[in-house]
Amino acid sequence: MEFTDNSYDVLVIGGGATGLGVALDACTRGFSVLLVEQADVGQATSSRSTKLIHGGVRYLRQGNISLVREALVERGRLLQNAPGLVHPLPLVIPAYQWGQRAWFGFGMWLYDRLAGGAGIGGSKILSPDETAERLPGIRPEGLRGGVLLWDGQFDDARLLVSLVRSIRNAGGTVLNHHRVARLRRDPNGRVCGAEILPSPAVTAVGSEPQSFVVEATHVVNATGIFADRFRAERPARVRHSRGSHLVLPRSALPGDTALLVPETRDGRVLFLIPWLGATLLGTTDIPVDGPELEPQVTPEEVDYMVEHARKYIDLPDAAVEVRSRFAGLRPLVAKGSSQGGSTAKLSRKHVIEETEPGLLSVMGGKWTTYRRMAEDAVDHFADGRPCATRDLALEISPPYPIPLDEASVRRAVLEENARRLEDVMSRRSRWLLLDAAAALTAAPQVAAWMAAALGEHSNWIEREVEAFGKLAASYLGR
Repeated sequence: MEFTDNSYDVLVIGGGATGLGVALDACTRGFSVLLVEQADVGQATSSRSTKLIHGGVRYLRQGNISLVREALVERGRLLQNAPGLVHPLPLVIPAYQWGQRAWFGFGMWLYDRLAGGAGIGGSKILSPDETAERLPGIRPEGLRGGVLLWDGQFDDARLLVSLVRSIRNAGGTVLNHHRVARLRRDPNGRVCGAEILPSPAVTAVGSEPQSFVVEATHVVNATGIFADRFRAERPARVRHSRGSHLVLPRSALPGDTALLVPETRDGRVLFLIPWLGATLLGTTDIPVDGPELEPQVTPEEVDYMVEHARKYIDLPDAAVEVRSRFAGLRPLVAKGSSQGGSTAKLSRKHVIEETEPGLLSVMGGKWTTYRRMAEDAVDHFADGRPCATRDLALEISPPYPIPLDEASVRRAVLEENARRLEDVMSRRSRWLLLDAAAALTAAPQVAAWMAAALGEHSNWIEREVEAFGKLAASYLGR
């Protein structure tokens, strides 16, 4: 796609939840918008979540009432605006110590009250028998009961693609696999656009990528874990925390209720969640030095998660067959330029900063509050134009079958801008996350179907299958 001397009201850099939210908000207020993403939409962080739309039980325990309230309100809006992608999920917190059931019950009563009219379902204190019925396999020794609560569950990658569809429906343009080579500034030093370079994924094999220039009145840095790259003249603010997940067979947690462990030894919340016919176990909170697109799950994290899960659930060896493992980095905002210490207690509240004239940076936050983050960001330059996304129904992108068929692969390429084999296997479908070995076996056929849709040849197929093989190996722990 050629772009030469194009001019937009808003250029958004970054195609995760935050950037897509900003682009949709700006489009629906009447601005012309271009969004560019260096990889695929949501590839770095937003497709690697715990698949929960929630207020945050941990934040409630930390006393961050305003964040919990904000997230619960946004949870209600997502349930309303994306009913095909976000649905209620029951969770149970088991109690093994005297007084825990009453304490957890009080906390969930407060959680319900904070949700107000956006509540899903009332929490309930459970007997030991009721807890065991909800959580088959729960360890009965010392079980004093539990507390049932409700939150939201979603498929993060499908919601990302639905946001892309909604942006395009509102007149915006989304380019994945394009990166900002450099920002442009006018004679007064104000940021006024960018030079953009296509990645090899959207460049014909054997050709050199050709850059193009985009002018923009407002530029928004919504690059998540990479945000400090566009804040070179300021102290770094973003800290990175790796959250890792294991995908286990459905037998690890039969039933439709998730298990919530409110506090592990390092202060994290641990979940076992039914998801797309599998069981999702996570997550860790490991500080890391810098951003990367493909963070790796370490053997120590695997041991940590299985060890803590087995304290609550009887997991036979067959149920701990790890079918896939994935990790993502959280972009957390430290106070000032502080970079030391644990990340577990850093706030998930977002920060909006006028980094320099013409450039706005949106940092931190969480998936559940992406829409509110976007609204707050666009308010900075909206000149009184009202926000239109609070009750905006999203253009829902239907899920893909597994195994994939040729028609589904063509839809991913022609309608949803998939350009690499991993785009289809990981984020248009969730095959790589659900069963990495099966995805690896199917890769050559899917690549051939993609090549036919893209007009590519055998050398493209070979390149993509080889690259995907290396990626899938990491999801298999090899």
